[in-house]
Amino acid sequence: MSQAHQPNKSPKAYIGLLLMTSIVGFSFIFLKIGLRHTGAMHLMAYRFTAATISLFILWVFGIIKIPPLSSKKAKPLLILSLFYPLLFFTLQTFGMEHSTASEAGIIFATVPVLTLLAARIFLKEKTTILQKTGITLSIAGILFIIYHTGNLSGDTTLTGILLLLMSVLTVITYYILGKKISVNFSAIEITVWMTILAFLVFNGWSMASHIQNHTLQQYYTPLLENEFLWAVLYLGVLSSMLTSFLTNYALRHIPASQIAVFNNLSPVIAIVGGVLLLNENLFTYHIIGGLLVLTGVAMTVFFKNKDK
Repeated sequence: MSQAHQPNKSPKAYIGLLLMTSIVGFSFIFLKIGLRHTGAMHLMAYRFTAATISLFILWVFGIIKIPPLSSKKAKPLLILSLFYPLLFFTLQTFGMEHSTASEAGIIFATVPVLTLLAARIFLKEKTTILQKTGITLSIAGILFIIYHTGNLSGDTTLTGILLLLMSVLTVITYYILGKKISVNFSAIEITVWMTILAFLVFNGWSMASHIQNHTLQQYYTPLLENEFLWAVLYLGVLSSMLTSFLTNYALRHIPASQIAVFNNLSPVIAIVGGVLLLNENLFTYHIIGGLLVLTGVAMTVFFKNKDK
């Protein structure tokens, strides 16, 4: 696709990113529901099973086309999938077992600024002073909310911090590699093979774990619960398959540094979801922090280089 056509795709990509961050923000609610019935890594197997089945249904009805996977195409897709979703979700899951949500939030708030630096070095992306200010504001908004939440504790270990930092590095690597790989692949092509690989790996891990513990029959037990099925459908179809497609589409048309800053919208949306669906309290610091994040994201989107 030529550069002349790419700007026309940007509005759709930005709308897709807003939808993606909304889905991810509300996914925390469904994660809580899913974890009531099974462990974190087993939940990953279920969610990517749902994602793979949804892709198969779309293919059967002719809604999407899956290009054949050649040996030439397999290598870059395998490398990309290794960083996301495989390494990212694995490191994040185990890191969360050794840290608090607040401290994890602080660590993940660094994604936009680290992506900005990586994109500048590896992709030669340029950002304006106002865009850099916007990224800083979005990070400040997240840190402001975390600081006033007051949930910091001594439960975090060095292992947890290192695992979370490694997960941050993997998602940044995914943004950089995805930006380069997306030139030769369609968004749906990357999403399909990325999802299938995650389905194979996480289900293989789950099955092996059950066989080792002689609990294979428990693999199907959570599926008997209606709320678990709804949670898996949301996490698999929307929060895994659809968000992967939207991110891969955006990587083709938007600078990686701008995509990363949208991540900071998800915690704000999660707060809104908690208030609306779980009757959680909304405090003044939530509003202030949320406005800082929204202002920061808006600045990174609208104050672009005029010579682009």
